[in-house]
Amino acid sequence: MKILLLEDDLDLCKNIKFSLEKEGYVVDSCNDGETALLYALNTDYSYDIAIVDRMLPIIDGLTIIQSMRKKGISIPIIIITAMDTIDNRIEGLDGGADDYLVKPFHIQELLARVRALTRRPNNMFLSEKIKYGDLIFDKNSRTLSTKTKSLLLTSKESELIFVFMQNPEILFSREQLILKVWGSSSDVEMGNVDNYISFLRKRLKDLKSYCKIVTVYGTGYKLEMENVK
Repeated sequence: MKILLLEDDLDLCKNIKFSLEKEGYVVDSCNDGETALLYALNTDYSYDIAIVDRMLPIIDGLTIIQSMRKKGISIPIIIITAMDTIDNRIEGLDGGADDYLVKPFHIQELLARVRALTRRPNNMFLSEKIKYGDLIFDKNSRTLSTKTKSLLLTSKESELIFVFMQNPEILFSREQLILKVWGSSSDVEMGNVDNYISFLRKRLKDLKSYCKIVTVYGTGYKLEMENVK
């Protein structure tokens, strides 16, 4: 699960990032509103939740949240801020946030709020099964199935097939897949993407699926169906 963290207090940002990563989340962090806006509006990053400081320099957090909602980005958002009046809270929630946490707060409370928001039904990890061709993928159980057989995928295989099945017949470059699966701060090499594509192809072969991951040489990969007679 990938989290976007927007916080200009460098020490606080570092502590939150460390705590989230310790819990197994992939975290991208920004410390100014201008950079944060670029991350927040880039849907290629495929964040599952955003934690936004309201008083960011250059562009404030509430403006970023409103811009995300206008673009149709519906991920859960938590505002973290020292602005603690009831009017501040109402403005933040009406502006597009799902939760509002006043500084100073305990990191464990923030983690609990993240868990609560990601349990909501609209979260992709708890979404309904995805179907494409003869494939059925259950993100929650990491199970890829056809009518006759099911396989349990690894975590990265699961995230990759989820990207492909959400966007069938869409071409993804290796760079885009790294952003979506490993995150922008990852130092994963391009060859690792190729390795996981190879793993998924073996899975599809084991399932005897008529879906396949196609290589577009020099560009990337896409999931498509073979012609079925």
